[in-house]
Amino acid sequence: MHGFPTGPRGAAASAATFPELAERIAKECGWHALAFNCRGTGASGGDFSIAGWLADIRAAVSFLDDRPDTRGVWVVGIAEGGTLAVIATATDPRVRGCAVLAAPNTFRDWGRDPGRLLEFARRVGMIRTPGFPASVAAWSRGVAGVDVLAAAPRIAPRPLFVCIGTGDTVVSIDDARALVEAAGEGGELRMVGGAGHELRHDPRAIASLMGWLDRQVA
Repeated sequence: MHGFPTGPRGAAASAATFPELAERIAKECGWHALAFNCRGTGASGGDFSIAGWLADIRAAVSFLDDRPDTRGVWVVGIAEGGTLAVIATATDPRVRGCAVLAAPNTFRDWGRDPGRLLEFARRVGMIRTPGFPASVAAWSRGVAGVDVLAAAPRIAPRPLFVCIGTGDTVVSIDDARALVEAAGEGGELRMVGGAGHELRHDPRAIASLMGWLDRQVA
């Protein structure tokens, strides 16, 4: 599960490197792995909203869970995608575990000024339809209502893997620790020394993720 778009190509390339990670998981762990674009990103239609992205995660879980050879579904999320992956896992008993890299606990900064996120989403191409959202107030409530620490206890006793770089200037180590504590007995923290926010490009973080995934079916 990808996060908010960054870089000059914006939403068009928000998950461009994720198929490579999915391919690696499939080859090294022997899993079926699905990388997808949430609505408003890549070639996916629709427009960004918190409720919409959560629905996209549920649809991806359903796609995998409906396969006759599936023995369980785990969700992996990066940055804001990790935030929503935790919430989706907490509310979906079909998901057997969740791993997040550099995931913020809340969208409180966006929530204080949701109009700024709305402007950002339009600028990078996550919102393309004129007049969307029909209700800015309802759309904004979805942003302000994101609270991972409230959701995480509902994941227990399922596992939650939280990976954070000690040099991350976006998400603090304290936030990562708080998320692990909220997850209870299944919480696991991995700190990557000196790594920044872009953990999906750090081989140590990916190796830790792969090891965690491999242990899930051991």
